[in-house]
Amino acid sequence: MSTIKDIAELAGVSVATVSRVLNYDETLNVHEETKKRVFEAAEQLEYHMKEKKKRKRKLKLGVICSYSPEEELEDTFYLSVRVAIEKEIEEEGFKRVVMSTEDTAEQAAAVDGIICLGTFSRSTIERIDRFQKPHIYVDTIGNRNTGDSIITDIKYSVLQVMDYLWAQGHRRIGFIGGSELDSDGREVLDSRMPSYRKFLEKKNALYEEYIRIGEYTPKDGYRLAKELLELPQKPTAIFTANDSLAVGCYRAIQESGFRIPQDVSVIGFNDISMAKYLMPPLTTVHVHMNFMGRQAVRMLTERIQSDRTINMHVSVPTQLMIRESVGRVIK
Repeated sequence: MSTIKDIAELAGVSVATVSRVLNYDETLNVHEETKKRVFEAAEQLEYHMKEKKKRKRKLKLGVICSYSPEEELEDTFYLSVRVAIEKEIEEEGFKRVVMSTEDTAEQAAAVDGIICLGTFSRSTIERIDRFQKPHIYVDTIGNRNTGDSIITDIKYSVLQVMDYLWAQGHRRIGFIGGSELDSDGREVLDSRMPSYRKFLEKKNALYEEYIRIGEYTPKDGYRLAKELLELPQKPTAIFTANDSLAVGCYRAIQESGFRIPQDVSVIGFNDISMAKYLMPPLTTVHVHMNFMGRQAVRMLTERIQSDRTINMHVSVPTQLMIRESVGRVIK
């Protein structure tokens, strides 16, 4: 660490002056500019010491993914984030270590930090805590008291979607979401649904029959959209929890003889690479998947290299990508 002598040399004052300034000696009679130089010198030296420390280490970062390669292909959101994580690790010259939730503390001891991507049960979060390694969760929040996290601002994202659909005249808005079981057997409900429900409740336009929940796959998007289209009064718009569901929804609408968006509008979530190539191009919520993956590596790296003990929880905003799959309701 830097010494008072180092600070004195950088600030151009005596060691005694530095000592009295840093201790807020009220009897010291010096200009405010001198005090400013001392405090700035102390900050600069602390920063340079940390930077020097950073350059010394080549890190080994463990990556735990809760989704299998097969599941990644059904919903490519996690594939996109994982690839961004791997690219950032490679470009930084670090070593990536593939880990699993079944690894032991002895295996975890070989890495400097851990990136956890996906959905994790309470028992798994507790297990990762016991590794006593710096860690960050991506797309979920683990234990706020022990690690970092980077997530999407879901509430604001859903509000953007609902405001847009409402402004286009849609009053019968369906929702196709997903649920899954974590490793403890607990059901993890779609985080978008509460905001969807709250919005329509305030508008006195919530219809329970327009809500369908399944898996986050094109297959279930197709099946659940078929159910919505068979209702006596079908929704004029369908909001899907991800773009994979929207793909299945497209097929169901087109097979039923309806047109997008003239008869039924569709809006997705995530903005995966194929969304813009659907016919018509899909209106969806762009989640900054590449940024989230790369930023997770940067946050974990900074935590390790600076010995940061304060936990950080970052919420990343989204962007509504308006394309051609949403039409205006003409009364």
